Amino acid sequence: MTATKSSVPGAYVGTSGWSYPKWRPGFYPAGTKPADFLANYATRFRTVELNTTGYRIPSSDQFGRWAEQTPDGFQFAVKLDAHRRGQAAAFEDGIARLGDRLGPIRVVVISTRDEGLLALILGTFGDERRYAFDFRHESWDGVDLPANAVRVGALEADAPFRYLRFRDPPYDDNALAEQAASIRPLLADGIEVYAFYRHEDEPTAPAYAERLLELL
Repeated sequence: MTATKSSVPGAYVGTSGWSYPKWRPGFYPAGTKPADFLANYATRFRTVELNTTGYRIPSSDQFGRWAEQTPDGFQFAVKLDAHRRGQAAAFEDGIARLGDRLGPIRVVVISTRDEGLLALILGTFGDERRYAFDFRHESWDGVDLPANAVRVGALEADAPFRYLRFRDPPYDDNALAEQAASIRPLLADGIEVYAFYRHEDEPTAPAYAERLLELL
């Protein structure tokens, strides 16, 4: 397994998911089998959003296979639905199999503000992990987060990382340059930045991600 081609210190740039047959041949070489998509993806990027876990928790063996298909230094940003509490044990077993390939846990919260829910999430999975809270209700505005957590999309935080999601394509080169300009000072300060582009049928997301890395 080789290192990714596009590497900027502190920058983890990728896409939301990887398993898209329509990305052949624009991103994946023609004839690439779906079983080989992740390994191929991981030669180009060093992070990906793992979104399936927000709906159904795969077996722990599946998490292990994903880890095996990626090189050292690769990071999975794993989605967690804060309201599916019955899946907590399976989620913990799965992310444990990722080992050092576990990146931030993106916690999607759709309910109104509840400090108890926040404490429950942080207490369940441990304060050694990194959390990116994706609050979907305005009542969470201004909530205080610990030093191992950020709010998705926030450029300012106490944590040593940021988590950005770009969800409104298309992006021309000017837009990508503006995104790079907002990220560059963070990297200069030693802050790790995770940035992901939304999946579309055409392989625009990996093209945006590669261009952002070039600009950085």
